[in-house]
Amino acid sequence: MVVKPKIVWGNSYASYDGDRITDYKVTDDIGKGLYDEVPSFQVSLEEFNPFYREVADFILARLGYPVVRVELTPFQMRTAIDESIQRMSYHAPVWTKQYAVFQTQLGENLYEIPRFIADNLTYVIYKKTLLSIQAQAGTLEFDYFIKYFQDAHLFSDFSVGEFYILQMHLEMVRKILSQEGAWDVLNGNLLQLTPTPAVDDYCILEYRALDSNTIHYAYKSWIKRFALACCKEILGQIRGKYQTLPGPGGGAQLNGQALTQQAMQEKEQLIQELLTELEEPPLITTF
Repeated sequence: MVVKPKIVWGNSYASYDGDRITDYKVTDDIGKGLYDEVPSFQVSLEEFNPFYREVADFILARLGYPVVRVELTPFQMRTAIDESIQRMSYHAPVWTKQYAVFQTQLGENLYEIPRFIADNLTYVIYKKTLLSIQAQAGTLEFDYFIKYFQDAHLFSDFSVGEFYILQMHLEMVRKILSQEGAWDVLNGNLLQLTPTPAVDDYCILEYRALDSNTIHYAYKSWIKRFALACCKEILGQIRGKYQTLPGPGGGAQLNGQALTQQAMQEKEQLIQELLTELEEPPLITTF
């Protein structure tokens, strides 16, 4: 049976009764727009949340509105903004880290989690207490801790390297005993926990998510510029249907082809900027 748990989220110091995710919707403007149901063609700018409206106003202003007419509907701008946010969310940097927690149920190992968490899930903390050095006497981890150091005669020469070897040793023992917590994501939004919870326990989710209230200006600027490039591509296809508009003096020449070429170049440059300048570089350390 798939369980739909009550999830709370916040920073690492938040209490379990902190901000609840109501109906699996995020509380920031980016998430509310991106994971809402796809709007119909009749959607209006008044229905946009504040973040989407800010980006839409930026797009219209850069395309010359209200000085010139811009042949874009709110729905078309919405699809462009969604595409821009999706690309940025996929490359979300480390500092967008978020935490969420839910309580497992006895005998249930399959839990439905919100899409905005599942899409950028980085780690799940489940049944990891054995790897803690602060163990009580008589417990399995305490016995193995003492036994390991007695056999290795390392009480007189403790080192960081030996500590990590101990952790790997305990992890191996727990996997053999089927006590090491493991997880996997099924069908895009189902979290499978192994082993099946034998008692009610807590499961902590670590993920990355953009927050419109705290997003850095550089990332917000990239979202606006990429959405603008997507809108230019749409507008270029629209204006490319006609060469000229009839009128006095020979009519007006449309710039559909120029807009399409400009949009393709800008999108390519922005993707390169995202990969080389904005995306978090891989962390490499040496000891």
